[in-house]
Amino acid sequence: MDALPLQWSLPQAETCPPAWQQALHQALTETGTEPPHWAAQLLWQRRLCELPAVPGFVNPELYQPTPASAFGPPMEQAVERLTVALKDQQQVAIWGDFDADGVTATAVLWEGLGQVFPRGERLTYYIPNRLSESHGLSRPGLERLRAWGAQLLVTCDTGSTNHSEIAYAQDLGMEVIVTDHHTLPAVAPPAVALINPRSLPSDHPLATLSGVAVAYKLLEGFYAALASPPDFPLTHLLDLVAIGLIADLVELRADCRYLAQVGLKQLQTHLSSHPPYPRPGVAALLNLCRRTGDRPSDISFGLGPRINAVSRIHGDASFCVELLTSQDRDLCQALAAEAELANTRRKALQQDIYSQVMAQVAQMDLATTQCLVLADEQWPAGVLGLVAGQVSQQLGRPTILLRRDPPGDQGAPRLARGSARSVKGLDLYELFQTQADLLTGFGGHPLAAGLTLPVDHLPMFAAAMNRVVRERLGGEAAALPTLAIDLEVTVADLGQALFNQLKGLEPYGMGNPVPRLLIRQAWFQRPWHKKLRDAKGQTVGFIKTEFELWDDTAPSGFAGEWWGHYKEELPPGRCDVVVELDHNRRRGYHVKLVDVRPVTSEAEHPAALAPTLTLLDWRHARPLPPPEAVVVTQPLTQWSDWYQWQQQAAEKGRPLAIAFTTPAEYPTASELWTQLVGLAKYLARTQTPVSRSQLLDRLSLSPMTLDLGLAALAQVGFTILATAQPEGGLILQAGPAATPTAPTAIQQFLEAVAEEQFRRRYFAQVSAATLATQKLEVGP
Repeated sequence: MDALPLQWSLPQAETCPPAWQQALHQALTETGTEPPHWAAQLLWQRRLCELPAVPGFVNPELYQPTPASAFGPPMEQAVERLTVALKDQQQVAIWGDFDADGVTATAVLWEGLGQVFPRGERLTYYIPNRLSESHGLSRPGLERLRAWGAQLLVTCDTGSTNHSEIAYAQDLGMEVIVTDHHTLPAVAPPAVALINPRSLPSDHPLATLSGVAVAYKLLEGFYAALASPPDFPLTHLLDLVAIGLIADLVELRADCRYLAQVGLKQLQTHLSSHPPYPRPGVAALLNLCRRTGDRPSDISFGLGPRINAVSRIHGDASFCVELLTSQDRDLCQALAAEAELANTRRKALQQDIYSQVMAQVAQMDLATTQCLVLADEQWPAGVLGLVAGQVSQQLGRPTILLRRDPPGDQGAPRLARGSARSVKGLDLYELFQTQADLLTGFGGHPLAAGLTLPVDHLPMFAAAMNRVVRERLGGEAAALPTLAIDLEVTVADLGQALFNQLKGLEPYGMGNPVPRLLIRQAWFQRPWHKKLRDAKGQTVGFIKTEFELWDDTAPSGFAGEWWGHYKEELPPGRCDVVVELDHNRRRGYHVKLVDVRPVTSEAEHPAALAPTLTLLDWRHARPLPPPEAVVVTQPLTQWSDWYQWQQQAAEKGRPLAIAFTTPAEYPTASELWTQLVGLAKYLARTQTPVSRSQLLDRLSLSPMTLDLGLAALAQVGFTILATAQPEGGLILQAGPAATPTAPTAIQQFLEAVAEEQFRRRYFAQVSAATLATQKLEVGP
């Protein structure tokens, strides 16, 4: 089943008013620097704030945060009850959740309350098992906490709809403070206090806080009420707040945005070169995912998935709190490695289940199916939400995936449990409320929710959901997925200057997504794909294609990657592409391909290949003076390279000359590895910056093989950092605990070198007649 084609929504051709450029310029840059016209255009187009609020939007030092007291009576009641617990030396328990928002919220309360309630003695925490308990409070868990001696229970990221469980906690002798941000029920639960930003007006500056941010506000209110607050700056917790906020995909505006901005700045300190780190567990996770912590994507694609993967694979995520808060470096390294391996297994599992789901979808009539409801006994519950999100995005329909419990005792109801993801304009919580009589439980957000129902109810539930969705859409089919494009740029625009402007509007997230850039009349060169490997060198099911993106505006290509796709899926010839501009310490500046459309009509594709092309073979003797020709001097390694050279020559109307040779005594793969290690030691010792192009020329490697070489260096102890240079400079550092060998990584490099050498020898010897017959076909 192919994905539905994305509808491209182009930006309106309106120029940003000068006042917006000026306001952004004053808030972001020093006097005399170039005005940030790209960033101003984007901010103005999206109308993320009014003009007077621009300084505070982009610069957290100019924003006035909202006090915790803005929550009103619920905050007052919660603070008063915590104060009583402190005065009477009561035992307090934290009830968290197993996703990144819930885990960080638990860690924030564990550290913050732990400054006044001795941890372990009068303070404990409990996180339910994702696979056996699911979200929310449970009676067995409450009984365990009461047996420990808990008199006060503080929830985080959960509890708003747990009426019966909170009443049961009271029967056991425990009072409950609920801090949460999920959908509110019509009747509040019988808690001492319910602090939930959904009770505030939608335009309130605290209205979009996630669970971890609400927990932080509770601490803020509690510390302010203490006559002698602890000598512990609450801002020390903002790195954890930023992780939970960004990982939970809440709308980053007002105080939510402010907390994320400040937390991201603090997150960078964890990779300080002077241990001990503020949080060695966070530092270990950042190192494993090769990120620096200064970007929202370092959380959304690095830290967040690894924290979430623990419960998705193992069920129990309790150790993640220790990973985030412990100062034991050795323990944190071990726990981070467990999280890394769990995330790798999650990727492979997610890919496998996605393939199974799409195989089922291929047998369905999508013309009459507006809501997908699928179930299977073998599907692991931990990844169903992720797969449902993929399917929903690909097919533009709300998707519900469920795991049927295996047959149990006769008479006991057999249940199906799972997750749902929706599309814009369809609120899952409202949809599930219409079918509450068929469900045994549900909860979550408008676009993401969990549910449980008897297996016998599945056919009725699927039919009812299709009917309700059709009614909500007015009888029309679900809208095609839309890709909103923000700016139109060229390859020459890509790089440091554009990146820095767009970075000024970070953090991106819900309501302010990563900018999508349209580049017209571009083409791809040097595509190469590889299967990703885990920390133990085992391949996983994910594929990534790397390439160079070219157009007529730049003298060289720009590095790019396409996740989940093979190189053969890149269309030949001219294309319109949509990309995201990114930067990390390993690849430097590069783009992530979002969508691509081949240019097929003559009007769109004026530079199609001419039917004939003059080919000159200069591999053995170059004539002097040479004619005006496009000359290929670097040995080819794949046919796609040859097609791109043909493209260039045809567009310029010039002959194509092949003038490359391969040395008879080309270094062996092992000799090349020795050269690379020696060069790395010299660069690390002298701290000499080196560009990728210099390494490519020195070692005569392709960009993809060089990446494998750099990955092998990283596994034998070298740290490779990208400098802030448009040409992609690198700095190498030799680690103190470098291992002498990393067989898997080195073997991958040696195999790639051997394959590359074989291909170069082939193209150095293949006849010109054979080359002439291999033509790139383009046109309508």
